[in-house]
Amino acid sequence: MTTLVEKVRIALTEVADPSRAPAMAAYMKSVMPFLGVTSVPRRNALRRVFREHRLESAPEWRRAVLALWREAEYREERYAAIELASHRYYQSWQTLYTVPMYEEMIVTGAWWDVVDDIAVHRIGTLLERYPDAMRPLMLEWANDSDMWKRRASILCQNSFKKRTDLGLLHACIEPNLSDTEFFIRKAIGWALREYAKTDPDEVVRYVDHQGISGLSRREALRNLPTS
Repeated sequence: MTTLVEKVRIALTEVADPSRAPAMAAYMKSVMPFLGVTSVPRRNALRRVFREHRLESAPEWRRAVLALWREAEYREERYAAIELASHRYYQSWQTLYTVPMYEEMIVTGAWWDVVDDIAVHRIGTLLERYPDAMRPLMLEWANDSDMWKRRASILCQNSFKKRTDLGLLHACIEPNLSDTEFFIRKAIGWALREYAKTDPDEVVRYVDHQGISGLSRREALRNLPTS
């Protein structure tokens, strides 16, 4: 595990372009500095490291993800933690035991670039695999004091299409309709826009809800005919 973490850091440094780092940090409004590694070089470098240093157990994998996350000096190290968490080698280890890990990453990451990826691709996967446990948890998150957990609960079904649990989607949106926070209103609109690809009439009906914000409504209807 330690070797993998060290190799990831070395690999990222080797493909970094420091001249890009200030612009990347400015775009992301990130306090944590960037190395200057764009997505394609990062993924290529990590693919090699992950292939050469496979982990042997689920606890070891979770420790490696959290070591990369907690000890990160650069934002790309946190992106690497997410990619390790999502890697195909470890799909069978995506169980309810990973929920505390993802919860920590959401709360401490506290920005859309990391939260949205985890919400849609990891929390969503767990919701599909373990609906009896994850559904009540998403309802709890929808009412949590932490804004990013609430955003995650709203977005977790964004890739579900016809498999969307509409009752759950509405139940995660409803407690947040009065929230004036941009990232919550944007999440509500994005989630509804994704569901509109499956059932546009239902989304049109729903956005007439008295409490929905203008931002959420515009986002939800963005790709639908105006007449």
